[in-house]
Amino acid sequence: MRVWDRLKTAFVTGGEPKLPSKLDASSEDALCQSIRILSLGNRGWITMREARVLFSPLRDEYALGDFDEEGKGRIARFAVQGGHHWDFDFMPAEDRVYFTRTAGG
Repeated sequence: MRVWDRLKTAFVTGGEPKLPSKLDASSEDALCQSIRILSLGNRGWITMREARVLFSPLRDEYALGDFDEEGKGRIARFAVQGGHHWDFDFMPAEDRVYFTRTAGG
């Protein structure tokens, strides 16, 4: 969540937004259900390793990187499948992929 979005949330809701939750990445279906449980605008995360297992044909440190078009395409399709629209952000320094439940999700 961007700093500006965090500030707006704090003023609109009267408090700090919730810390991101660890999502169930045991399968795509489990991840989907975990994201749907999030409150609108909140985000959760999975590890980069879990994301590689779920979405990338590569199983090494290059998975979901600059040259993994297939893996990045699969995670992008997952984020919009079934009529939902979830935002996702790769955060390699944190070893996480964040998913944010949006209005379409």
